[in-house]
Amino acid sequence: MTTVLFPGSFDPFHNGHLEVVERTARLFDEVVVAVLRNPQKAEPLFSTEERTEMVEESLAHVHGVRTVGVATLVVDVARDVGASAIVKGLRAVSDFENELQMAQMNRQLSGVETVFVPSTSHHAFIASRLLKEVARFGGDVTAFVPKAVASRLEDRFPRSGAAGASVGRP
Repeated sequence: MTTVLFPGSFDPFHNGHLEVVERTARLFDEVVVAVLRNPQKAEPLFSTEERTEMVEESLAHVHGVRTVGVATLVVDVARDVGASAIVKGLRAVSDFENELQMAQMNRQLSGVETVFVPSTSHHAFIASRLLKEVARFGGDVTAFVPKAVASRLEDRFPRSGAAGASVGRP
């Protein structure tokens, strides 16, 4: 059985992430989605437990997927779950530069290879940081996230007529 690891902070999990998992699940026997705490990013909007629950609910329809919440090196998680590769989604060339460097470091540390899965063009613009900003200012993000995530974002940021807010600084 071939197991791969799809790590990320998933704060929040969105349709681009969902697409990568669905496509990866068709290629490998098991996909382990690792919800990580990324110390390079700001304090997460949702706790690791909340993010893990959202991912599990969002992926309930996908066969051969399981989710773990962790706070350690990705290569350690890959070893612990028996992953033969790490899967990373790519939206743009700018993602590739950063992901390539991490893939090379992970290979040097553990010998684990990284497989890149490019997102389709209709998901390429979706980013968790943008979704949080839109939701925070009352925008509707339901087209970009699974239902389980949309409901939690709505709970966190109830929309109160702030429609029309756009992404970016004033």
